[in-house]
Amino acid sequence: MTSQETAPPRKTRGQRAAPTRLTGIDAARGAALLGMMATHLMPTFGPAPQWEPTMVGLVFSGRSAALFAVLAGIGLALSTGKQDPRSGKELWSARAGVAMRAVVIAVVGLALGGLDVNVAVILVHYAMLFLCILPFLGLRLKALCFWAAGWILVSPVLAFLVRPVLLDGNPPLQLGHNPGWEDLETPGRLLADLFFTGYYPVFQWISYLLVGLVIGRLALTTAAVQLMLLTSGLVVAGMAKMCGVLAMEVWGGRAALSALPGTRGYPLESMLQVNLTGLQQVDSWWWLATASPHAGTTLDLLHTSGVAAGVVGIFLMLGRLAERIKVNFLLVLSGPGAMTLSLYSAHVWLVSGFTNQPLPAGWTAEGMYWTQALGAIGIGVCFALLRRRGPLEWAAHMASRLGSYRPAAVG
Repeated sequence: MTSQETAPPRKTRGQRAAPTRLTGIDAARGAALLGMMATHLMPTFGPAPQWEPTMVGLVFSGRSAALFAVLAGIGLALSTGKQDPRSGKELWSARAGVAMRAVVIAVVGLALGGLDVNVAVILVHYAMLFLCILPFLGLRLKALCFWAAGWILVSPVLAFLVRPVLLDGNPPLQLGHNPGWEDLETPGRLLADLFFTGYYPVFQWISYLLVGLVIGRLALTTAAVQLMLLTSGLVVAGMAKMCGVLAMEVWGGRAALSALPGTRGYPLESMLQVNLTGLQQVDSWWWLATASPHAGTTLDLLHTSGVAAGVVGIFLMLGRLAERIKVNFLLVLSGPGAMTLSLYSAHVWLVSGFTNQPLPAGWTAEGMYWTQALGAIGIGVCFALLRRRGPLEWAAHMASRLGSYRPAAVG
């Protein structure tokens, strides 16, 4: 939700100019924020009994949150050396700064977890991802590629084996709600939910940050890399989704899953297209063959990572165009994208005011979404024009500076 990424600094005679932010990265983050808000406020399924997927569900479900995570990895790569990762004391200093930033995000997430809200708040998981990625921040591009590929292939299988053991506990090691302060009293259950049994399983989602680190170690300001991200991302995303559809609809996967006791009564065809949340995904290896949103499978990770890479490529291209014509038309997205922690938190707090309550007279879900979306854009643009950080971004930035502070050597 917070970022430190910068473009390569431009040198002037005798002095290095302050680095500037990559507008395309902030714009992609802004698009992810608006996509997540859409899935929170507008229906992703149609009315019963058909439960047909809506356009919001088909387009944004699973992809927006994954884009956030990939962008987090990109931001970490850009803030820890870009193509030349830091090493030695500088690396340890950067890791300490990232860890302190994660603490701020976790505190905000735990506070939001106490709200009565029908939104799966991602912040505590996001903070845990920051901590888990610390060992990888010093790796170069080739090593990161191997780690990312391996994690995408292996982590879903290991999670599939571990999850039933955790769910068979008495009580099951699953929260069933957003992590809050009270859950710190049961750390085992909290960690099991964060890593394996919850809405955003950190164990598999480490893949997204590794993919983001790979992307962030590339020369993102070059047209060739931007085009490569767009084309390769779309190819990977398309092939992964095609394999998932074939497995479910042609090779018998959906029929096998429909026969499981845990899926009876669910509109499985619709859930496979929009969201598998609510299904425990146990008792059949066919679960690993889906490319469904929030499935956490290899195909799902490949599809959503590919989409994220393509989106990043598009926005980097648009940012490059904006620089050439000297018109920052991306400001409507890059503004809110530079302060997503504050805007996301405000959005969750606003949604909590209407949870289990009727909407005000004359209001619709679509109207509520556009009101909040335009509000987020307006606030983000104002802060960008004033060159100010959002309030929570400022807190995270100060925590990062405190954590990475190294006293100057004496003598």
